[in-house]
Amino acid sequence: MFSRHVLAFACLFALTACGAQQGGAVSSPAADAPVQATAPAQAAAPAGAGLSITDPWVKTTKEGMTAAFGVLVNDSDAEVTVVSAGSPLSPTVELHEVVESGGKMVMRAKKGGFVIPAHGTHQLEPGGDHIMLMGVTEEVKPGARIPFTLTVKDGKPLEFTAVGKDFAGGKEDYHQGMDH
Repeated sequence: MFSRHVLAFACLFALTACGAQQGGAVSSPAADAPVQATAPAQAAAPAGAGLSITDPWVKTTKEGMTAAFGVLVNDSDAEVTVVSAGSPLSPTVELHEVVESGGKMVMRAKKGGFVIPAHGTHQLEPGGDHIMLMGVTEEVKPGARIPFTLTVKDGKPLEFTAVGKDFAGGKEDYHQGMDH
C-alpha cells in the first residue's frame, strides 16, 4: 500500500513539472490516462496527510457549470473532513450532494463537507457527492487538465489535477437555474 502512494506521488510530481503553466491555466495532454494525486509527504502528519484522490475527472462543458469526481482515499488512522474546494477554472466551487426533495432529486451544498473515515474511502460520482464548479471560465474539453485544491479540516490541503472527460450518463444537468 505504501509503495502505491510513493509511486502516485512520483507520477504527480512528474506530471506537475512537465505540464505546469503559469496562471493555473487548463492544459490538454493525453486524455485517457488515469490520474492519481496524493498530498506531499511531511515530517509531522496532520489529519489530512493520508488523504489522496484516485482517478479524478471533470465532466466536459462549453460553459456554465460542471462537476469533478473521483475517489477520496484516507490512509491515515484518523477521520479526515474536506471542508471546501477551489480551482482556477471557476470562481465558485462547492462541495455538493444529490438528495431527494419533494419527490425529485436535487443538488445542494454538503453541510459539514465530505467525511472520509480512517483507512476508508469516499466516492465522488455523478448522481451523488461531487465537487461543483459554477461559472466556469474556460471550455473543458476531453483531456483538459484542471487543477484543484481541497481544504482539509485541521490538515494540509490536497492539490490534484483532474482530467476532462465526456460523460452523458446519470442524466446530470449542470446548468444555471436548476434546483440546488
